[in-house]
Amino acid sequence: MDDASALYLGLISGTSADSIDAALVSFDRDVPQLLAAHGHPWPAALRERMLALAQDEAPLDLDGLGRLDVEIGHHFADAALQLLEQSGTSAMAVRAIGSHGQTVRHRPTGNYPFTLQLGDPSVIAERCGIEVVADFRRADIAAGGQGAPLLPALHAMLLGRPGHARVVLNLGGIANITVLGADGSVQGFDTGPANGLLDAWCLRHRGEAFDRDGIFAASGRSDPALLDALLADPYFALPPPKSTGRENFHLGWLATHPQLGPLEPADVQATLLELTACSVVAAIAQHAPDAEEVLACGGGVHNGALMRRLGELLSPRILGSTARHGIDPDFLEATAFAWLARQRLLGLPGNLPAVTGARGARVLGAIYSAPGADSATRIFSGAN
Repeated sequence: MDDASALYLGLISGTSADSIDAALVSFDRDVPQLLAAHGHPWPAALRERMLALAQDEAPLDLDGLGRLDVEIGHHFADAALQLLEQSGTSAMAVRAIGSHGQTVRHRPTGNYPFTLQLGDPSVIAERCGIEVVADFRRADIAAGGQGAPLLPALHAMLLGRPGHARVVLNLGGIANITVLGADGSVQGFDTGPANGLLDAWCLRHRGEAFDRDGIFAASGRSDPALLDALLADPYFALPPPKSTGRENFHLGWLATHPQLGPLEPADVQATLLELTACSVVAAIAQHAPDAEEVLACGGGVHNGALMRRLGELLSPRILGSTARHGIDPDFLEATAFAWLARQRLLGLPGNLPAVTGARGARVLGAIYSAPGADSATRIFSGAN
């Protein structure tokens, strides 16, 4: 297949595990163009199991972990096949799928650093009849890096502007920033919790998977004592490169703070929103003091209360969505994994050592071959 005309498909379920994002991408002079996208929901019971595992609330034995890996892989295949069907795209037109998988543990420091994403790539390749590139983070960690974030290289390609300093802010389960310097330099790291804690507290006290438009948080008042205690977590003071996840910031972590006890649930939600806003703004103030514009993406762009508070704290910087530059904020990550798959097949690096701390640039991802190209052999039935 001629790569100049080939399509790629990116898949990711982020820290929030709110859905599997699927993006169908073409490339014009190496620059990705989003053609179609699909948000594929997780079954509620499966989402609960994944989040419990990520937060070490429900450890699995090896049999359970193996079955979960395959089950998640089937749902990733469902998402890819649904996108192909909705967009009227033949699998024959897709050169490869880049699948990030579902992160259930991320420990990039210590004597034996590791990261673990579930979603069996062989299942995806078999079901879709398309070659799959997966396991993008471990090569960077093996080279001494954090394995995250991996999007800054693409942010620089799509949103870098010579002579202008910008920040790209991803508001997923965890917040991370990419600092695009006026001189062309690129930095990036996880700033701390975002939607993950907000969603979990909302689910516990409202029975809703997320705080729609931040209404729950807006109904309460941030508590200064709890906020100060949360911001005292050592992670916030660490210098980059750094990355984190649900294994560090979860409801169990929140419960260790005695200031939580007497507060109303809405006040805790308001404090968690303030935690996200303050930690993001502090990181930008320290590492991007000259940034003129902050461009947000990820699910948090739909939280009106969070975006308003960020706008207040970031002023006079301009806060907006990546949509103002023609980039869908909901599918930028999925687009990135389509791009990373292409980088792998072209033998090109996918990481930025200045961001992750790796010893050098590395080609990321492992290739999982597809079965024969005869579409009649593909299995289009959904996972049970």
